[in-house]
Amino acid sequence: MNTSPRLTFIPHHSSFVIWKIMPMEPTELRAALEAILFVSNEPVKLDELAEAFAGEGREAVIEQLEEIKRALDATLGGFMLEQTAGGWRFATRAEHDPILKKYFAKKGENRLSIAALETLAIVAYRQPITAPEVSEIRGVNSNQTIRTLLERRMIRVAGRKNVVGSPFLYRTTREFLVHFGLNDIRDMPRLEEFGDLIGEQINDDLVLAIETTHIAEGVEVPLEQGEQIDDAVNAELSAGDENAPPQETHAETPGEIHDEAHVDDDAQRATNEVQSEVVNDEPD
Repeated sequence: MNTSPRLTFIPHHSSFVIWKIMPMEPTELRAALEAILFVSNEPVKLDELAEAFAGEGREAVIEQLEEIKRALDATLGGFMLEQTAGGWRFATRAEHDPILKKYFAKKGENRLSIAALETLAIVAYRQPITAPEVSEIRGVNSNQTIRTLLERRMIRVAGRKNVVGSPFLYRTTREFLVHFGLNDIRDMPRLEEFGDLIGEQINDDLVLAIETTHIAEGVEVPLEQGEQIDDAVNAELSAGDENAPPQETHAETPGEIHDEAHVDDDAQRATNEVQSEVVNDEPD
């Protein structure tokens, strides 16, 4: 399909040839937008689409995006167009989650463990937060879980807390928003409903701890420009392993990633070899 602007010859009395760029037909613009969204691995921002179709105008792009969404919603097919993480993307419908989970489970994909989801809930609802504070709320050493969430890009180092030791502060990421289909962190459900969002039940005691545990006040200090933090984060988490609450000893559910510090070396090596993705993280 040719989506290039059409050039129309306009007769003129002078010796110069005048060409006028004609706007695309609405159906052409819609098809071009669908093509871009289809091949994109992450949500596409409206500004990027408007820039790509500068000759059509921002309002025309919005109109066709809404038309695509209406058409997909009317057919109730296998996927839809949604706004998430500040952009637009094609995504599978929630009612197909069970079959998708079954499909990806057969392909050897693994999901976040309960420990990782609990830690993610703490960061999401109490951010910015330090690793010792996370462990205090959970009542167990959560440093290895934090490492896992950093590797999975569900959380990030946001700065340091202006208290003794200047510990790192953690926040959720854009990947977190994309993974859970949220357009903004302000779209997070009430804590009691977080289990519905992640598809797992969160322990009532943990919900209470997240809501009530006191965290000492401290100013969030931004990281210095160009600061190399990887080694510093690993050193802080490793040092915290010696001082954090004891590791939990509950059995892991089959298929979950073993991300607590108490796993044996063989299990940890196996875990490091698993390159798992969460279902619906990036729609195909």
